[in-house]
Amino acid sequence: MDLNQTRQEINTIDAQLAELFKKRMNLALEVAKTKKKANLPVRNAAREKEILHAVSEAVGEPLDGYARILFNTLFDLSRSYQSNYLSGGSDLADRIKRALDETPDLFPKKAVVACQGVEGAFSQAAAEKLFEVPGAMFFTSWEGVFNAVEKGLCQYGVLPIENSLLGSVGAVYDLMKHYNFHIVKSIRLRVAHSLLAKPGTRLKDVREIFSHEQAIGQCGAFLKSLGDVKITICENTAGAAKAVADSGRADIAAISSIDCADIYGLESLKNNIQENDNNYTRFICISKNLEIYPGADKISLVLSVPHKPSSLYRMIARFAALGVNLTKLESRPIPGSDFEFMFYFDMEASVYMPELINLLSQLESQPNLFVFLGSYSEVI
Repeated sequence: MDLNQTRQEINTIDAQLAELFKKRMNLALEVAKTKKKANLPVRNAAREKEILHAVSEAVGEPLDGYARILFNTLFDLSRSYQSNYLSGGSDLADRIKRALDETPDLFPKKAVVACQGVEGAFSQAAAEKLFEVPGAMFFTSWEGVFNAVEKGLCQYGVLPIENSLLGSVGAVYDLMKHYNFHIVKSIRLRVAHSLLAKPGTRLKDVREIFSHEQAIGQCGAFLKSLGDVKITICENTAGAAKAVADSGRADIAAISSIDCADIYGLESLKNNIQENDNNYTRFICISKNLEIYPGADKISLVLSVPHKPSSLYRMIARFAALGVNLTKLESRPIPGSDFEFMFYFDMEASVYMPELINLLSQLESQPNLFVFLGSYSEVI
């Protein structure tokens, strides 16, 4: 057969597969009705195993592996379809509906916002773009920001989550599992670094540079050009500028924002020292309560999957089946477990999508870890 004939035959088979798929899903719905009357669980692992063995034997090598993937996907879709029918509402669905009903139409202009560092920190700059009048309350650590929001000391908190040059801020992700919070907004902030020192200091006089490790990483090429200069890690870039200003030394400098020069009475020895002008840091704005503002088009989750082959693939397939675009997948080790991980998902999706809410409700009802972090929009 030539190519056109082959494609025509494939089209015929695809039409048959589509019809068979529809019949299979309709029969799965009948199974769900029977299970509902008998109060039986959706999944029958023994039956799935029997089917996979029979299919593998039927197709043989080299297609048995592909057939297993196909039928595992069918099982996932069938379980999801049955669960949608059996779903009688969930705590998550109720919380999302309540948040949609109770969240104001407009994001607040004023708020007390927890930020890590001191005045001039990039977190403060992000807060000032999110709120017209933010009352910044500074904490020495990211953990302090989480703690302030959870205990109600601040209504909101702003935290860096990833950088376009260095990737995710792992320490913030690791803290997430310990606190009760929700993401209500995110923002991408362009980050430009300057080398700041006391007035009169010359670049050739600098023997030590203070800054946060993320800023150090973003300015690697510039630092390499300086030769043998000591690097001292600080909690925050603004804190580094303050440390230089408070010191009695004329041979140190800080990598910080140019705004910190005015705040702490320093001078810039060189501006825009980051390796790439397209240097952005993404910040999340968190609150204790679930708030979903109009226009929310992103969803973030934390979940774990069984420590078995294909578990993560099958989880992702469930979102793919709904046409949901996953934009970020971050894995972090589960403390106390050998080689087991929890996963952080960002996706482009709306809570107004019933099928997605059903899927999230199913995930929440399963024994594996599941946390709905929020539905929000991003400010660019």
